[in-house]
Amino acid sequence: MINIKNTLLLSWLFASVGLSAQTLKIDDCYRMAREIFPLVKQYELIEKTKEFSIENAQKAYLPQIGVYAQATYQSEVTKIPLDFEALKPILGNNVPTIPEISKDQYKFYGDISYSLTGLVTNKNQSDLVKANAEVEKQKLEVELYKLRERISSLFFGILLIDEQITQTELVKKDIQSGIERAEVAVKNGVALRNTADNLKAELLKIKQRANELQATRKGYADMLSMFIGQKIDEHTVFEKPFSPTISSEINRPEIELFALQNRAFDLQNRLITNKNLPRLSLFLQGGFGKPALNMFGDNFDPYYLTGVRLSWNLSGLYTAKNERKQVATNQAGIKLQQETFLFNTNLALSQQRAEISKMQELITDDSEIIKLRENVKNATQTQLENGTATTNDYLIAVNAEAQARQNLILHEIQLIMYQYNAKTTTGN
Repeated sequence: MINIKNTLLLSWLFASVGLSAQTLKIDDCYRMAREIFPLVKQYELIEKTKEFSIENAQKAYLPQIGVYAQATYQSEVTKIPLDFEALKPILGNNVPTIPEISKDQYKFYGDISYSLTGLVTNKNQSDLVKANAEVEKQKLEVELYKLRERISSLFFGILLIDEQITQTELVKKDIQSGIERAEVAVKNGVALRNTADNLKAELLKIKQRANELQATRKGYADMLSMFIGQKIDEHTVFEKPFSPTISSEINRPEIELFALQNRAFDLQNRLITNKNLPRLSLFLQGGFGKPALNMFGDNFDPYYLTGVRLSWNLSGLYTAKNERKQVATNQAGIKLQQETFLFNTNLALSQQRAEISKMQELITDDSEIIKLRENVKNATQTQLENGTATTNDYLIAVNAEAQARQNLILHEIQLIMYQYNAKTTTGN
């Protein structure tokens, strides 16, 4: 029977090995940094604000209700200019009397109206709210996109340090090999004792350099860990990305932002037009009045009115022209921003392409230099063993080869970094 305790122990060991040997890719770092960045939470706030604003705009579809009260005193009231006293000899006591209208009048009523033409305006208002929300979301996209540059700097910085650490290990092996050959030469009496000591001192310097690189790597890793929300240690492997394909087309989130801003301005123009058109509505008014609809009534009586109402607020036309000019000015500003952005982006892309071309040429030369430096080092190593070369000669050869390899590593990482920077610049 399988021991459950042993099974759990093996599972824990496998999990520990998997965790200690985790591999990070740059695209995964982009994704994780975006997911946990605090600014992402603002998407939810923008969405809630949009929902509230749209809900308020849609409530304009509902009938509008108002309650009013009015009390007035008039200096004069309506009178009928008929002299019934002149008819008294003829009609006798049958002369009619006309009641006098009270100069104090009261009215308490409610009014319900439903706009027939406001449906279009309300829809435009809702569309504008949605458009402005999309603009705010896209602004967040622009800010979040800037994370890529910071992640790239840290990721490629760690890649470069890892390569430098690997290179120091190779140099340590070369110096250790030189120490062994120098000790053989000392034993054979063809070299002095301090010959090996010189190499041992250089070996200690290389170890110090390796410790410095490890400390720098930890600083970079700690910063990247905060961005991606994942623990990074000395066992974490950073996968060197392949050279990406670079497109000339600009697909940055800023381009979409400019388009959304223009759309919002178009909706503003449409709203300016619609809100200044005549409005047609159904209405129902009911209440109590003294007098009510009968102007000769002297009691509080109920009444109601219903019908169609046409209204046109002409005061909005005073400012409509300037409002449209303001929208046009804002659109011109957006166009200018877009042209400036494209100019700067293409300028940066041109510089990055020049750097990419330069790195490719340097890498070709680096490979040839390494071959030559390696030949010199191997020859000097043999001479050191035979006593015909000093340790200084050997260290010079070793350091020259190490520097050549270091240059190749640096240029290879820089090439990929420039390529990714160009990819980020174009937004592809």
